[in-house]
Amino acid sequence: MEKDLIEYIAKSLVDSPSAVEVNIIEGEKSTMMELKVATKDIGKVIGRHGRIAKAIRTILQAATMRLGKRTMLEILD
Repeated sequence: MEKDLIEYIAKSLVDSPSAVEVNIIEGEKSTMMELKVATKDIGKVIGRHGRIAKAIRTILQAATMRLGKRTMLEILD
């Protein structure tokens, strides 16, 4: 579910939606999600001063709060 949410948001923001990849790394108490987009679209996902990235992380935390797990999002170059 979380993977689909991040993919949907990222594909809505970028010019090359086919280049969006989300990898999930599961841990005992936390989950790390890695978002990879095309090089030219990194700025669109991060936003000015990281505002869009922060908003995506906030939405992700709200969506996973009921599961009792900590979820982190890392945007890869």
